[in-house]
Amino acid sequence: MSAGREARSNGNGAVSVAAVLRAEEGLLRTGNTNCGGCGMSIGLNMLGRALKEAGETCHLAIPASCGIVAAGAYPTTAYSAPTVATTFASAAAVASGMAAIQDLNGDPGQVICWAGDGGTYDIGMATISAAAERNDNILYICYDNEIYGNTGGQRSSATPTGARTTTTPSGKREAKKDMIQIMAAHRIPYAATLSIAHPADFHRKLLTAFRTRGMKFLLMHSPCPTGWKSEPADSVHLVRLAVLSGLFPLYEVFDGERYRINVEPDWTDPEEYYARQRRFRGNEIDLDATRRACRERFERLRVLAEVFPA
Repeated sequence: MSAGREARSNGNGAVSVAAVLRAEEGLLRTGNTNCGGCGMSIGLNMLGRALKEAGETCHLAIPASCGIVAAGAYPTTAYSAPTVATTFASAAAVASGMAAIQDLNGDPGQVICWAGDGGTYDIGMATISAAAERNDNILYICYDNEIYGNTGGQRSSATPTGARTTTTPSGKREAKKDMIQIMAAHRIPYAATLSIAHPADFHRKLLTAFRTRGMKFLLMHSPCPTGWKSEPADSVHLVRLAVLSGLFPLYEVFDGERYRINVEPDWTDPEEYYARQRRFRGNEIDLDATRRACRERFERLRVLAEVFPA
């Protein structure tokens, strides 16, 4: 039995496992094998702090990803909560089943999917859409590092234009899929973007999701030094640049209809963001087109927030 769970004898030798986080440790334990500067690791620590503040317990459903590698091999684990390893495509379906059993038993706590962009934007899209259509009571958090990070850094539909990956060595030609708008179109109760460079906003959105019944979807921009070819020490700075330049807007959507912008960009030039990542070649990025696209996207969000305010 993994540490981080309380074992209690029921008197006949059998042991039950309480889904609780130990007070002295977070959701992600120290000594894990995650890379330095990993945005996913920072996000897990922030999630653990929010769970503690809210007095919440959780069960995790994690598909094939760096996230499930962190769980470790039996009988040890880097997670201090019960965790189910799912197939690449089925995390949302498994979480739906976990939530249904939890409701039948009257058990407390959050059922959380923790998945990368490959298992979210691509392979798991069908089961995510089905869970959203049913409005199942799960919290789905996608840590978006914009590649299939655990299998060699291949292109996903979250990979931005111009990024070089193992399957797009000359740079990706297509634009990044807008996953938040796809989820909002399902009319789920709550969808929002997260940045580890804005911890107060991140924390508040987690608490909002914990209080909301039904399907919740949170998209976290998750730097990956290995795949982004960046310095580990730059990870938080990079995602801060993404928010301030308008590359990654921070906003919320309630019931698919009401919008709230959380951080106004100061229109920092995105040039530094691209220059600090060796996955981009300077001559392959049209900075003028990028600047225009960022402003146009944000203006659309601004109109939505003004016409349909949260």
